[in-house]
Amino acid sequence: MRALLVICALVVACLAPDILANRILDRCTLAREMTQKGVPRDQLAHWACIAEKQSNYHTYAVSPTNKDGIRSYGIFQISNLDWCYSVDETPREVECRTVCEAFLEDDIGMSVACARKIQEKQGWSAWPGCTGSLPSIDDCF
Repeated sequence: MRALLVICALVVACLAPDILANRILDRCTLAREMTQKGVPRDQLAHWACIAEKQSNYHTYAVSPTNKDGIRSYGIFQISNLDWCYSVDETPREVECRTVCEAFLEDDIGMSVACARKIQEKQGWSAWPGCTGSLPSIDDCF
């Protein structure tokens, strides 16, 4: 019985860093963190909408692999098609110059930088469903 308790304690200790590393933000926390990372305030409602629709504000969200072998990662669901490569893939030149798993970190800095690059190149249409009149984010500040 004592051995079983020790084994259970070891399993929990080993898994705890992974469990603690997964954040679920809310729209205001996201808005404030993005502001600290230099995102213009007039874009925050779009980013909050994207994060809600793509990952429900989960920093650790990973989509299922589709039939073409493509997956999306992180709070903004950044695709491994052109923007990143998975640690399971052969390293290759990608737009955001990083592994996709970097978008699963508690610190959303890498996700924000890459998502801004995507938005600059493809516009808001890269993430369908967040157009028109969006709820104000001003109540977060």
